[in-house]
Amino acid sequence: QIESRAQMSMLPRLKPACFYDLVVEIALVRPGPIQGDMVHPYLARRNGLEPVSYPSAAVESVLSRTLGIPIFQEQVMQLAVVAAGFTAGEADQLRRAMAAWRRTGKMGPFEQKLHAGMRARGYTDEFAARIYRQIQGFAEYGFPESHSASFALLAYASCWLKRYEPAAFLCSLLNSAPLGFYAPAQLVQDARRHGVEVRPVDVNRSDWECSLEPSDTQPAVRLGLTQVSGLSAAVGQAIVAARASGPFTGAGNLARRARLKRHSFKQLAQAGALASLEGDRHRSYWQALGVEEPWSLGVAPLAEAEPLLAPPTEGEDLVADYASLGFTLGRHPLALLRPHLDKRGIAPAERLYRLPDAARVCVAGLVTHRQRPGSAKGVTFVTLEDETGQVNSVVWRDISARCRRILLHAQLMGIRGELQRQGDLVHVVAAELLDYSHLLGRLCHSSRDFR
Repeated sequence: QIESRAQMSMLPRLKPACFYDLVVEIALVRPGPIQGDMVHPYLARRNGLEPVSYPSAAVESVLSRTLGIPIFQEQVMQLAVVAAGFTAGEADQLRRAMAAWRRTGKMGPFEQKLHAGMRARGYTDEFAARIYRQIQGFAEYGFPESHSASFALLAYASCWLKRYEPAAFLCSLLNSAPLGFYAPAQLVQDARRHGVEVRPVDVNRSDWECSLEPSDTQPAVRLGLTQVSGLSAAVGQAIVAARASGPFTGAGNLARRARLKRHSFKQLAQAGALASLEGDRHRSYWQALGVEEPWSLGVAPLAEAEPLLAPPTEGEDLVADYASLGFTLGRHPLALLRPHLDKRGIAPAERLYRLPDAARVCVAGLVTHRQRPGSAKGVTFVTLEDETGQVNSVVWRDISARCRRILLHAQLMGIRGELQRQGDLVHVVAAELLDYSHLLGRLCHSSRDFR
């Protein structure tokens, strides 16, 4: 509920300090409050930039918990009763009309009744007009307070788990994927930056799903066999069942006991899941090529001399990790590319937080999100990730049109633009998009080979 780009931009401005602040946060970033011009007045009052005032005690009784700004659908209905003399039935008709307004356009009779009722009770025409504009905003999508409170409870519990039980939180998220805004790669990177130990897939230790293992200060997360791309649940569960009688002693022992087909064996080798049995990926893959089927024939494997295989480079392991798992537990790809990026003046994400507002910057990272909300008027929000963190950027419509191919297809994107800072909120407004995706194909080479 609070991990979208819009919500993440709102959090440092609203600065929730208690549970009810989360209730307001979740309801505030919705089309209704935004189009009803309620967001900025609420933030101004919350931050002490604008006085909180009420035209009457009756209105204060309805709006005091939201600083005089109607944020919830229930408040609009209560205002119609206390300020305009609506009956409970008429307020419910107003709610129904709000829900159908875009389809039917039938809000006119209520506008007249609201104005007349408020005028008769001493409220100004300006106040009545503002309330009606806000009601029209709610017709776009207003949030009931009860719904927002339910979602806030989930957000609060999730935040508590992430803060105090980060390993269990990550483990649960990975086992529930796909969900939310983040792929496993971003979840793992974030957890590791917060001190969570993540251990690789291992046929002798991994369950089908991710699990927790004892560690020094807090549990470690053991990746499950489910993280191996293409590996079926039946195969994963067969491995776990076969291991119940004792650990596997080698690749051939694993293949015979779990009755693995060559294809599944190769998937495990490519994912590095055989490292405890055979060592590096090259040796594991060689063993996979020698798997004979079906094992039910009971043919004993032939003894062969071990080939002289060079171990994979760090870059080769990294590329294989992304191909088979979707992420890596090794260094981030941009850590390997950083010397090359430094030569081009490309700043790491962490440096942005030390730069002043309006600084000209050039950043680059793996594209983790591209979002173009319907309410953003053609603006695209792009999130990049490097080895030090994330960069949030804003791409205006004209830049999107000029750099459309890069915006839609680049895996490793560069952005030149202007840094904009508002308190703790930092983002880059793009002036130019660059495609560095070709560099990813050269990760298997040493840094001296980059040009």
